[in-house]
Amino acid sequence: MKKYFVTAIGTDSGKTVVSTILAHALQADYWKPIQCGTPKDSDTVFKLLRSRHSIIYDEAYFLKSPMSPHAAAKIENTTIDLGQIKTPPTDGNDLIIEGAGGVLVPLNDQDFVIDLAAQLDAEVVLVSNHYLGSINHTLLTINELKRKNIKVKGIIFNGSENPYTEEIILKHSGYKSLLRINKEENLNEDTINKYAIKLFESWNE
Repeated sequence: MKKYFVTAIGTDSGKTVVSTILAHALQADYWKPIQCGTPKDSDTVFKLLRSRHSIIYDEAYFLKSPMSPHAAAKIENTTIDLGQIKTPPTDGNDLIIEGAGGVLVPLNDQDFVIDLAAQLDAEVVLVSNHYLGSINHTLLTINELKRKNIKVKGIIFNGSENPYTEEIILKHSGYKSLLRINKEENLNEDTINKYAIKLFESWNE
Protein backbone atom coordinates (compact mmCIF):
# COMPACT_ATOMS: atom_id res chain seq x y z
CA MET A 1 0.00 0.00 0.00
CA LYS A 2 1.37 3.40 -1.03
CA LYS A 3 0.28 6.73 0.41
CA TYR A 4 0.08 9.94 -1.62
CA PHE A 5 -0.48 13.30 0.04
CA VAL A 6 -2.17 15.89 -2.17
CA THR A 7 -1.14 19.43 -1.29
CA ALA A 8 -1.13 22.69 -3.21
CA ILE A 9 0.33 26.16 -3.45
CA GLY A 10 -2.74 27.63 -1.77
CA THR A 11 -6.43 27.28 -1.04
CA ASP A 12 -8.93 26.44 -3.81
CA SER A 13 -6.15 25.17 -6.06
CA GLY A 14 -7.96 22.01 -7.11
CA LYS A 15 -6.80 19.48 -4.50
CA THR A 16 -10.16 17.73 -4.25
CA VAL A 17 -10.51 17.28 -8.00
CA VAL A 18 -6.92 16.02 -8.21
CA SER A 19 -7.55 13.65 -5.29
CA THR A 20 -10.60 12.26 -7.09
CA ILE A 21 -8.63 11.76 -10.30
CA LEU A 22 -5.87 9.99 -8.39
CA ALA A 23 -8.32 7.76 -6.52
CA HIS A 24 -9.97 6.79 -9.79
CA ALA A 25 -6.73 6.27 -11.74
CA LEU A 26 -5.09 4.17 -9.02
CA GLN A 27 -8.28 2.53 -7.70
CA ALA A 28 -7.17 3.98 -4.38
CA ASP A 29 -8.97 4.87 -1.17
CA TYR A 30 -9.46 8.50 -0.08
CA TRP A 31 -9.00 10.26 3.23
CA LYS A 32 -9.04 13.91 4.29
CA PRO A 33 -7.73 13.90 7.87
CA ILE A 34 -8.73 17.51 8.63
CA GLN A 35 -11.87 19.08 7.20
CA CYS A 36 -12.84 22.67 7.90
CA GLY A 37 -16.30 23.80 6.82
CA THR A 38 -18.93 22.31 4.56
CA PRO A 39 -19.64 20.88 2.09
CA LYS A 40 -17.17 18.16 2.96
CA ASP A 41 -14.54 17.41 0.33
CA SER A 42 -15.13 13.70 0.96
CA ASP A 43 -18.73 14.17 -0.21
CA THR A 44 -17.51 15.81 -3.42
CA VAL A 45 -15.11 12.92 -4.04
CA PHE A 46 -17.91 10.41 -3.48
CA LYS A 47 -20.15 12.16 -6.02
CA LEU A 48 -17.45 12.41 -8.70
CA LEU A 49 -16.03 8.90 -8.44
CA ARG A 50 -17.44 6.59 -11.08
CA SER A 51 -15.92 3.51 -9.45
CA ARG A 52 -17.20 2.39 -6.07
CA HIS A 53 -14.01 0.42 -5.58
CA SER A 54 -12.58 3.21 -3.41
CA ILE A 55 -13.29 3.50 0.30
CA ILE A 56 -13.75 7.03 1.63
CA TYR A 57 -12.67 7.33 5.24
CA ASP A 58 -14.00 9.67 7.90
CA GLU A 59 -11.99 12.67 8.98
CA ALA A 60 -9.81 12.59 12.06
CA TYR A 61 -10.99 16.16 12.73
CA PHE A 62 -14.15 17.74 11.34
CA LEU A 63 -14.37 21.44 12.16
CA LYS A 64 -17.39 23.51 11.18
CA SER A 65 -15.70 26.86 10.51
CA PRO A 66 -14.34 27.35 6.94
CA MET A 67 -10.97 28.76 7.97
CA SER A 68 -7.44 27.76 8.88
CA PRO A 69 -7.52 24.52 10.93
CA HIS A 70 -5.73 26.05 13.91
CA ALA A 71 -8.29 28.89 14.07
CA ALA A 72 -11.30 26.63 13.50
CA ALA A 73 -10.08 24.34 16.27
CA LYS A 74 -9.69 27.22 18.72
CA ILE A 75 -13.22 28.41 17.98
CA GLU A 76 -14.50 24.92 18.80
CA ASN A 77 -12.34 24.68 21.95
CA THR A 78 -10.23 21.83 20.67
CA THR A 79 -6.64 21.28 19.57
CA ILE A 80 -5.48 19.32 16.55
CA ASP A 81 -3.03 16.73 17.84
CA LEU A 82 -0.91 15.11 15.13
CA GLY A 83 -0.31 12.17 17.44
CA GLN A 84 -4.01 11.35 17.23
CA ILE A 85 -4.07 11.25 13.42
CA LYS A 86 -3.49 7.64 12.38
CA THR A 87 -3.58 6.18 8.87
CA PRO A 88 -6.83 4.22 8.36
CA PRO A 89 -6.44 0.42 8.23
CA THR A 90 -6.81 0.01 4.46
CA ASP A 91 -7.34 -3.35 2.79
CA GLY A 92 -4.18 -3.10 0.69
CA ASN A 93 -5.37 -0.29 -1.56
CA ASP A 94 -3.23 2.77 -2.15
CA LEU A 95 -4.40 5.75 -0.11
CA ILE A 96 -4.93 9.29 -1.36
CA ILE A 97 -4.64 11.78 1.49
CA GLU A 98 -5.89 15.32 0.89
CA GLY A 99 -4.31 18.12 2.88
CA ALA A 100 -5.87 21.41 3.97
CA GLY A 101 -4.76 24.47 2.02
CA GLY A 102 -1.02 24.83 1.35
CA VAL A 103 1.98 23.30 3.08
CA LEU A 104 2.40 26.07 5.66
CA VAL A 105 -1.21 26.22 6.77
CA PRO A 106 -1.05 25.93 10.59
CA LEU A 107 -2.75 23.01 12.31
CA ASN A 108 -1.96 24.20 15.83
CA ASP A 109 0.59 26.49 17.46
CA GLN A 110 3.51 24.27 16.41
CA ASP A 111 2.58 22.09 13.44
CA PHE A 112 1.80 22.77 9.79
CA VAL A 113 0.24 20.75 6.98
CA ILE A 114 3.72 19.77 5.79
CA ASP A 115 4.36 18.17 9.19
CA LEU A 116 1.29 16.00 8.73
CA ALA A 117 2.57 14.79 5.36
CA ALA A 118 5.91 13.92 6.97
CA GLN A 119 4.29 12.12 9.90
CA LEU A 120 2.14 10.00 7.60
CA ASP A 121 5.23 9.16 5.49
CA ALA A 122 3.33 9.91 2.30
CA GLU A 123 4.73 10.91 -1.08
CA VAL A 124 3.49 14.35 -2.11
CA VAL A 125 1.57 15.23 -5.25
CA LEU A 126 1.77 19.01 -5.62
CA VAL A 127 -1.04 20.93 -7.31
CA SER A 128 0.00 24.20 -8.95
CA ASN A 129 -2.83 26.29 -10.36
CA HIS A 130 -2.03 29.03 -12.88
CA TYR A 131 -2.42 32.70 -11.95
CA LEU A 132 -0.19 35.75 -11.86
CA GLY A 133 2.26 35.02 -9.07
CA SER A 134 1.88 31.25 -9.14
CA ILE A 135 5.51 30.70 -10.16
CA ASN A 136 6.71 32.38 -6.99
CA HIS A 137 4.20 30.53 -4.81
CA THR A 138 5.00 27.19 -6.42
CA LEU A 139 8.77 27.55 -6.07
CA LEU A 140 8.43 28.71 -2.46
CA THR A 141 6.33 25.62 -1.76
CA ILE A 142 8.89 23.41 -3.48
CA ASN A 143 11.72 24.95 -1.45
CA GLU A 144 9.87 24.11 1.75
CA LEU A 145 9.22 20.53 0.62
CA LYS A 146 12.91 20.11 -0.16
CA ARG A 147 13.98 21.74 3.10
CA LYS A 148 11.86 19.21 4.99
CA ASN A 149 13.12 16.31 2.82
CA ILE A 150 9.59 15.39 1.78
CA LYS A 151 9.28 12.83 -1.00
CA VAL A 152 7.52 14.26 -4.06
CA LYS A 153 5.94 12.19 -6.84
CA GLY A 154 5.46 15.18 -9.15
CA ILE A 155 3.40 18.23 -10.04
CA ILE A 156 -0.10 18.51 -11.47
CA PHE A 157 -0.80 21.82 -13.18
CA ASN A 158 -4.34 23.12 -12.98
CA GLY A 159 -5.62 25.67 -15.50
CA SER A 160 -5.27 26.66 -19.14
CA GLU A 161 -1.96 25.66 -20.67
CA ASN A 162 0.88 28.04 -19.80
CA PRO A 163 4.09 26.46 -21.17
CA TYR A 164 6.43 29.21 -19.97
CA THR A 165 5.19 28.93 -16.40
CA GLU A 166 5.28 25.15 -16.40
CA GLU A 167 8.72 24.99 -18.01
CA ILE A 168 10.42 27.27 -15.49
CA ILE A 169 8.81 25.50 -12.52
CA LEU A 170 9.87 22.07 -13.76
CA LYS A 171 13.39 23.30 -14.54
CA HIS A 172 14.01 24.72 -11.07
CA SER A 173 12.20 22.00 -9.14
CA GLY A 174 13.57 18.93 -10.86
CA TYR A 175 10.13 17.36 -10.46
CA LYS A 176 8.17 15.84 -13.29
CA SER A 177 4.80 16.93 -14.60
CA LEU A 178 2.20 14.26 -13.93
CA LEU A 179 -0.79 15.92 -15.59
CA ARG A 180 -2.35 19.21 -16.64
CA ILE A 181 -6.02 19.82 -15.96
CA ASN A 182 -7.65 22.37 -18.25
CA LYS A 183 -10.55 24.61 -17.35
CA GLU A 184 -13.68 22.50 -17.67
CA GLU A 185 -17.22 23.78 -18.13
CA ASN A 186 -18.67 20.62 -16.62
CA LEU A 187 -17.06 18.69 -13.80
CA ASN A 188 -18.57 15.23 -13.61
CA GLU A 189 -17.72 11.53 -13.64
CA ASP A 190 -16.78 11.64 -17.34
CA THR A 191 -14.38 14.52 -16.74
CA ILE A 192 -12.71 12.65 -13.88
CA ASN A 193 -12.46 9.49 -15.99
CA LYS A 194 -10.84 11.41 -18.87
CA TYR A 195 -8.08 12.79 -16.69
CA ALA A 196 -7.67 9.56 -14.75
CA ILE A 197 -6.80 7.77 -18.00
CA LYS A 198 -4.20 10.43 -18.86
CA LEU A 199 -2.72 10.28 -15.37
CA PHE A 200 -2.54 6.49 -15.36
CA GLU A 201 -0.65 6.54 -18.65
CA SER A 202 2.04 8.89 -17.28
CA TRP A 203 2.14 7.71 -13.66
CA ASN A 204 5.05 5.26 -13.93
CA GLU A 205 6.97 6.81 -16.81
